[in-house]
Amino acid sequence: MTPDSASQLQKLGHECLIEAGAGTAAGYLDEAYRAAGVEVVETAAELWDRADVIAKVRPPEPAEAERLRAGKTLISFFYPAQNEELLKRCAETGAAVIAMDMVPRISRAQKMDALSSMANIAGYRAVIEAGANFGRFFTGQVTAAGKVAPAKVLVIGAGVAGLAAIGTATSLGAITYAFDVRPEVAEQIESMGANFVFLDFEEAQQDGAATGGYAAPSSPEFREKQLAKFRELAPQMDIVIATALIPGRPAPKLWLADMVAAMKPGSVVVDLAAERGGNCDLTVPEQKVVSENGVTIVGYTDFPSRMATQSSALYATNIRHMLTDLTPDKDGVVVHNMEDDVIRGATVTHGGAVTFPPPPPKVAAIAAQKPKEKVKELTPDEKRAKELATFRAETKSQVVTLAAGAAALLIVGAFAPASFMAHFVVFVLACFVGFQVIWNVSHSLHTPLMAVTNAISGIVIIGALLQIGSGSKMVAFLAALSVLIATINIVGGFLVTRRMLAMFQKS
Repeated sequence: MTPDSASQLQKLGHECLIEAGAGTAAGYLDEAYRAAGVEVVETAAELWDRADVIAKVRPPEPAEAERLRAGKTLISFFYPAQNEELLKRCAETGAAVIAMDMVPRISRAQKMDALSSMANIAGYRAVIEAGANFGRFFTGQVTAAGKVAPAKVLVIGAGVAGLAAIGTATSLGAITYAFDVRPEVAEQIESMGANFVFLDFEEAQQDGAATGGYAAPSSPEFREKQLAKFRELAPQMDIVIATALIPGRPAPKLWLADMVAAMKPGSVVVDLAAERGGNCDLTVPEQKVVSENGVTIVGYTDFPSRMATQSSALYATNIRHMLTDLTPDKDGVVVHNMEDDVIRGATVTHGGAVTFPPPPPKVAAIAAQKPKEKVKELTPDEKRAKELATFRAETKSQVVTLAAGAAALLIVGAFAPASFMAHFVVFVLACFVGFQVIWNVSHSLHTPLMAVTNAISGIVIIGALLQIGSGSKMVAFLAALSVLIATINIVGGFLVTRRMLAMFQKS
């Protein structure tokens, strides 16, 4: 709970209690809670006794589970697949337990998806920790003292944590590579400026298909192909961020000891899966170790806690949204609707029974998109053949267009008066010159000064000036009017450009 989230909870009709000092390490002082109308309770035992809904981060300790009873609701991370005994003990108390790690990944539940909130922070922090242990720049630089090559970063797993790591590493200027068993995420990775590591393996799509937003276990054949690719990349990588996890299973071993041995001294491996055994062979949970060849392996299990203020704010928001669904009438009364997909999916004990695992949600998780087909690289001969075919097609099109124009000009010239033909020739030349001038300009130069409309205005002025000297008063009047209107447009373009340039000037 944060002071801000407490204010929102009070609008739902709830009275808020917090243990003294609970927010101090995250920068939320007891005085701030009192100012928000929250009652600060001196001991945890008193809070467990008085509160109807208890929200915490970690799964309850055995002693805490004993304090539960019928009518109480516990909301926390729980990991029910790994805590069967604790799950049974909580069920026996008759209390309702909501596991924030079991919130289904459907669109309506995104606001309560605490796993994604914490993974986003962990992915960002992983790159920061890697930078703190890496003895070089991330970005490449050319300085008077010499050239600095950019760091090469490999991110294993493109879930929420992986995408956050990709975005952070790319923004710091590193050359970033990313791998995931789900080929459909390649487009997301490439859109963030990273390079997707493709595997030439047909089963990749079948065995790595997403299940409710998570990756599924891969076949032994695919795993061997995957490890072979990592061995190929290991000598080139400066930083490896490993984020691969499969729900309800130990973390898969993907960065083996021989790959660490192949990395350059001073390289860094950050293992976000350390709490579940780690993706790296040499990971020691909660510690940072250095291999024999000088590679640092970071196995911290508290990356979100290292950004406590941000993590507390996001997690408190997730909890608040869960309580909003649990309090539909906004009268402070918890309604545990087991027909609701989100509440049912996250509930692991209710009414004295274990309700884990939940049934599939009525609303399907976000469907996996069809994977983007890998574009085949053309050989030099194929490129030349393609360019030649394009040239021939364009030449044929131009010849047909010119022939049609010449025929139309001959037909018009045979019947139209000489004065009309003089004006018509100017019009045709203006169109031709305008096409060549405008469409051959690079799109990056289409500023207000070089916009298509200004280029057209310039052509209009040239054509109009040629017509002002015409013997016809009507033609001279229309030409002068054209010059006036086109000039207004051009001057406006210059003024807009000048204002844009002034925005980038230092005051």
